[in-house]
Amino acid sequence: MSKITPIEASKRTLEICELAPVIPVLVVDDLSTARDLGMALVRGGLPVLEVTLRTECALDAIAVMANIEGGIVGAGTLITPQDVENAVAAGATFGVSPGATDILIEACEQAGLPLLAGATSASEAMTLLERGYTVQKFFPAEAAGGAPFLRSLASPLPQITFCPTGGISLNNASEYLASPNVKCVGGSWVAPKNAIKNCDWEKIERLASNSVMVLS
Repeated sequence: MSKITPIEASKRTLEICELAPVIPVLVVDDLSTARDLGMALVRGGLPVLEVTLRTECALDAIAVMANIEGGIVGAGTLITPQDVENAVAAGATFGVSPGATDILIEACEQAGLPLLAGATSASEAMTLLERGYTVQKFFPAEAAGGAPFLRSLASPLPQITFCPTGGISLNNASEYLASPNVKCVGGSWVAPKNAIKNCDWEKIERLASNSVMVLS
């Protein structure tokens, strides 16, 4: 990847957020499940997959999912420049971070990796906006004020589009998506741990397609 500007990064992340109402947030503990998991979600209408860097096999899982036809795979929980380097090498085409630091943002720009950087407050959102990042992750969504808080930011900060993540389920996702400054939500409910452990790909595909039907 070549170096990317904040404007280019925001354009790309917005395109990604517009592909489906939900970005599955995935914790892959068993590499053997990665391909079937990704394929089930893509078949269910959720092509954008965020694999969190919280397990030993996460990078290998990204490499596997990067080869799924129709899938767009990103790396979540980016914290350090090394995380960015590893994610790009594994085949991630976008990154997600719980917050944002100058060092992390610069590493993503240098690596050409579009970043969905996290913000929790108006000040954090404004700081990212000053750098040119108009598409941001709102995390942890429920703990930080939920949908009402995001709606309150729509008028003073109409330039910013959010992907809220954290404590979101099918029960409250529609409330977030009703906000004018929300394009999609991130959530793990479409890929329950038990379903992954039991290799119940039909259930995961069904949860994905149901989420698309209900939330689109």
